[in-house]
Amino acid sequence: MTYLALARKWRPRTFEDVVGQPHIVRALANALATGRVHHAFLFAGTRGVGKTTVARILARCLNCEQGVSATPCGTCKACMAIEEGRFVDLIEVDAASRTGIDDIRELLDNVQYTPGAGRYKVYLVDEVHMLSKPAFNALLKTLEEPPPHVKFLFATTDPQKLPVTVLSRCLQFNLKRLSVAQIAGRMERICAAEGLPADGGALVRLARAAAGSMRDGLSLLDQALAFGNGRLAEADVIEMLGSVDRSRVLALLQALCGGDGSTLLARIREVDELVPDYGGLLDDIAATLQQIAVMQVAGMGPVDEEETDTAALQALAGGMDPEVTQLHYQIAILGRRDLGLAPEPRLGFEMTLLRMLAFHPAQMPGAMPATGAPRPAGSAGRPRPAVAAVAPATAVTTPGVVLEDAGDWPAFVQSLPLEGAARQLAMHTGFLGRTPFELRLGIDRTGSHLLTDQLKGRLSTAISERLGAAVTLRFETRETAADTPAARSGLAQEEAVQRARRAIEADPNVRALGDELGAELVPASIRPVGRGAGNDQ
Repeated sequence: MTYLALARKWRPRTFEDVVGQPHIVRALANALATGRVHHAFLFAGTRGVGKTTVARILARCLNCEQGVSATPCGTCKACMAIEEGRFVDLIEVDAASRTGIDDIRELLDNVQYTPGAGRYKVYLVDEVHMLSKPAFNALLKTLEEPPPHVKFLFATTDPQKLPVTVLSRCLQFNLKRLSVAQIAGRMERICAAEGLPADGGALVRLARAAAGSMRDGLSLLDQALAFGNGRLAEADVIEMLGSVDRSRVLALLQALCGGDGSTLLARIREVDELVPDYGGLLDDIAATLQQIAVMQVAGMGPVDEEETDTAALQALAGGMDPEVTQLHYQIAILGRRDLGLAPEPRLGFEMTLLRMLAFHPAQMPGAMPATGAPRPAGSAGRPRPAVAAVAPATAVTTPGVVLEDAGDWPAFVQSLPLEGAARQLAMHTGFLGRTPFELRLGIDRTGSHLLTDQLKGRLSTAISERLGAAVTLRFETRETAADTPAARSGLAQEEAVQRARRAIEADPNVRALGDELGAELVPASIRPVGRGAGNDQ
C-alpha cells in the first residue's frame, strides 16, 4: 500500500484544525457567517505555515453543498472532490512554473464562464509573486471587477514583490511562524493518533529544527520515524539532526563563565567527536544566552514552562554579568555569520568560543588580564582570581588594541582606515571613556559641523572593525576636547616650525645676509612640508 506522508495525511480539513493562526480563522469565519466575502484574498507567510491549506479550506467553505459557512460538512460531493484535488471549479496554479502573460491570459479566458459543479469558481495561485510584470498587468482588470461567481486566492512567501496595484485589490492576511510548543503539540497529537511511541524531548528537538514551519516539522517527523524504525527517541533525533545534547551546550557555557580555558577546550573536543552541525551549535549557544539574558532582566524566574534546565540556567545567569551575556551573544551570532569563512567549521567554532573567553571586560570574575600582560606561570587553563577593582573609565582594552589612557587615543585614530571628512571628524575627537558596548567621545566646537549621520556611521564602522566588536559612539560637544589628534598634530607642527626657525637663524649664510644687506626672516614663510609634523623646511 502506498504510504502517505504525515504532512499530507494530517493536513487540516477545517478551520478548527488550523494551528497557530487564530487571527486568520476568526476573520474568515466572520466573513463567511455574515456573507461579506471579498473577491480576492492574499495569504502571506513563510513556508509551511498553512497558506494553501487555509485557501483550500476557504474553497470548501464557499462550495459546500450544505451552504456557505465556516464549517463545511466534509462529506458532500464538493467537499470530497476538493479534498481529493479533483474539483473542476477549484483551479490551482503554480506561479513559479507558469509566470508568463500567455499563462494568465489562458487562465482568464475561462473566468467569464459560470461554475460547472460548484457555487463559485475559485482560482488558487500559489507563489503569486513569481508572476511577470506583464502577467500582473493582464490580471489587474479582472482582479478589480471580477464576475460575481469568481474568487481569487493568492499565496506568497514574499508579498513585497507584488505590485501595489495588486495588493490594493486584495484582502491581505499574514500567517505567523509557528512556535516550538505549537509544532511539538501537533506532532504529539499525530503520534498518539497513529499509535507511535514518542519521546517528548525528541518532539521538541524536531519542532526547533522545523524553524516555525509545520510542514517541515512533519517532514522531519517522518524522517525521524524512518531513522528510528518506527520509534521516536531523543538520542536518535540528535544523531539524525547532527545536533548536540542540551547538557553539552550548558557545559560549554559553564566553562566560559568560569574562565576555564582547558576545560572549555576539552568540552569542544568532546563535542567534535559527535560530528555536529557547528552552525546549529552556535545557534543553540546564542539561544541559551538569550534565555540567560531574559532571566537576568526578569529576576531569575523560569523563561519557559517547558524548560527542563531552569536550575542550570539560573546558575549561569547568577554567575555571569549581564554585560558579558550580551557580549557573548554578540560574538556567537557574528561567529555564526562568519563560520563559512573559517578554514574548517570546527576551527571557526573554536575561535568563536575562545574569543568569548578572551574578551571579558576587566571587571568580570575570572577575566583575562586587561593590559595584555603575560599570565603567571601555571595559570593557563585555571580560573583566574577576580579583579578587585573596575578598570578606569579612560581605559580601552580590546584584542590586539590596548589604550591604557586617553593619551593613546590620537595614535589609535591614526591607525584607522579613514579618509576625507570621516578622518577629519575622528581628528577632532577626544577619548572620554567607555563601557563594553559604548565609546564616549568629546568633540571640539570647531569640528561639530562634521557630526552627520553618514560620517558618524563611517567612524563607528572603522572603530568597530579595529576593535573586533560592535560599539556605539556617543559624542559630547565641548569648547575644546582634550588631547584630540588634531590638537596633538597642531602642537607637533608648531614645534617643527620653531625648530626650523632656530636652524635657519643659526645658518651662517642667513646671518651674513642680515648683517650685510639688512635682510629679515619672515616667520610666516616657515612651515613643515608633507603630512608628517617633523619635516622641517
